Amino acid sequence: MELGNISQPVYGPGPEVPGSSTPGLVGMVHGFLRLVQPNALPVGGVPVLCCLSFFISQLLLYELGFLVCMAIGLLFIILVPLVGCCFCCCRC
Repeated sequence: MELGNISQPVYGPGPEVPGSSTPGLVGMVHGFLRLVQPNALPVGGVPVLCCLSFFISQLLLYELGFLVCMAIGLLFIILVPLVGCCFCCCRC
């Protein structure tokens, strides 16, 4: 396995759907990832101390889709057992 030029990588045309029995599932996953993270990674060199807050805000904006998905997941993790407990304990 040859690494090539690490400092100047050459990228291919992008991910392709593999020739498998689940192209619909692969398409759904790629569609979800494009929906959650449509922007490119903000790379502007090494952030200096004066621009650190701007760099962090750009990075949070880049990760906003994943943060929203994580918040919804945590909400379900907390609410589903709580609602189930209420239905079990408070059967009227």
